[in-house]
Amino acid sequence: MQKPWVKICCIGSVEEAETAVAQGADAIGLVGPMPSGPGIIDDALIKEIASHVDVPTETFLLTSETTAEQIIRHHKKTLTSTIQLVDAVGDAELIRLKKVLPHVKLVQVIHVLDENSIKEAVHIQSFVDAILLDSGNPNLVTKELGGTGRTHNWKLSKRIVEAVSIPVILAGGLNADNVQEAMEVVKPYGVDLCSGVRSNGKLDQQKLTSFINELVEHSKSNI
Repeated sequence: MQKPWVKICCIGSVEEAETAVAQGADAIGLVGPMPSGPGIIDDALIKEIASHVDVPTETFLLTSETTAEQIIRHHKKTLTSTIQLVDAVGDAELIRLKKVLPHVKLVQVIHVLDENSIKEAVHIQSFVDAILLDSGNPNLVTKELGGTGRTHNWKLSKRIVEAVSIPVILAGGLNADNVQEAMEVVKPYGVDLCSGVRSNGKLDQQKLTSFINELVEHSKSNI
């Protein structure tokens, strides 16, 4: 059994991207303007980092824009392989995105709060390539759209994995100490993390190595 797919988010430099890829990351996350949360960098740097990363590593633009026009405009500034939609986007906007950017993958974030999160995931699966489950709260006055460092109710996440037919990526408070349990409970396609492999805001190679090793051990134990 292969190591589960893994995305390292909040990448802030070409050097961090190189470290993540060298340690086995399948994708890197590049954070655009957000109302809150870590890892925000400007679009020019996102484009520079994305252009430096070779296929097959995927590059994710995290955008908080919610209309097709705004999202397309943002993507043109960065040219990543994938767009991660961290806020709710309407069906018509998603259809428009697919039409204009047919070769760009769309990943919709679902902030796992309650039973409605399951319904949201089931509905949205027809419009996107994958779903990412996170621990934010878009209902706050200052929206939390990711990067909280908190876990959420993995039992709800497990039900989402079981209810949809597209890949589901688990995020939210993951680290080397809990990732094996998360994989066992949720059984996602892959995992995504930011703060769990950082020290003082910087990518920590030791933490990253430990995290990847835990994923590998989990894979071996499930052969």
